[in-house]
Amino acid sequence: MARKISIEEFLPLTDKFPLVDVRSPKEFAQGHIPGAVNIPLFDNDERALVGIRYKQSGKENAVQLGLEIVGPKLADFVKQARKIAPKKEILVHCWRGGMRSGSMAWLFETAGMKAYTLEGGYKAYRRHIRAAFSKPVQLFVLGGYTGSGKTDVLKAMEKAGEQFLDIEGIAHHKGSVFGPLGQEPQPTNEQFENNLADAWRKFDFDKPIWVEDESRHLGFCGIPDPLFQQMRQAPLIKILVPKPEREKRLVREYGSFSTEALMEQLVKIRERLGGQHLKEAITALETGNLLKVAEITLHYYDKAYAHGASKRPSNQIYELEVNHDNPTENARLILEFTKKSI
Repeated sequence: MARKISIEEFLPLTDKFPLVDVRSPKEFAQGHIPGAVNIPLFDNDERALVGIRYKQSGKENAVQLGLEIVGPKLADFVKQARKIAPKKEILVHCWRGGMRSGSMAWLFETAGMKAYTLEGGYKAYRRHIRAAFSKPVQLFVLGGYTGSGKTDVLKAMEKAGEQFLDIEGIAHHKGSVFGPLGQEPQPTNEQFENNLADAWRKFDFDKPIWVEDESRHLGFCGIPDPLFQQMRQAPLIKILVPKPEREKRLVREYGSFSTEALMEQLVKIRERLGGQHLKEAITALETGNLLKVAEITLHYYDKAYAHGASKRPSNQIYELEVNHDNPTENARLILEFTKKSI
């Protein structure tokens, strides 16, 4: 008989054994445990039919319909499971840890595999990750005006052995209005939270964790409230990079995109730039003067960033002035500064 285990036991096993999510494709697409393979007991339409039967005729009749639907698929379910679990140990979950996962686990066990099911199902997983982000940790936030190269600095720090939660990388968005350019499609907000949690659980919580200073939303993805609150209360190390260096970085990062793509994003901040500034930026963009575009947009973003930083506790903000946009050197300076000053 399949063993039903808690989420605390279940998650570490996902690094060791293949994980099967037996929910419908629609449920899976909305959000799933990272690394899971979808082997749905019912497709989207079948699940709807069983639900209607349950409401109209009760559980017994719904189960009967479910058996009629699933029966012809059993051999294929086993074939798929054997393909992803050659060592014959497998994890299974559904929404609440009920009949769907129990039935599939029974099938896998009958076929000679060892199966574990998740107590409370995906619902328990979602509850668990919210609680995980609420656990106090030693968090450091790297801030600085747009174009300071914060992500590259943090990646350099990661190479030096620091722990970095790459929120922008997980969201597929760089945070600004130009953030989606060159990125893969964003995950659903639910999947974004799941992917964040998967990275989070692998950290050593006895050591510091670094994040980049972010607003609550990156495109369509919102940072979970418990994590965002920790970020807002954590020490902010604000790196001050000369504006000409930041302008050049923006040109390097976005200059390869078409004029049309840049224009499409630029007009989205029309009201914030103001009509005259937008007109100047458009003229500069059309004439290929990307440095001028960067200068104009930074005027807006610098004010916006200063406003956001003003909402933090002033005694938690530390400023570090640097001379150049050199991520490796700036990473070293920040780590030295943090050890001495915080």
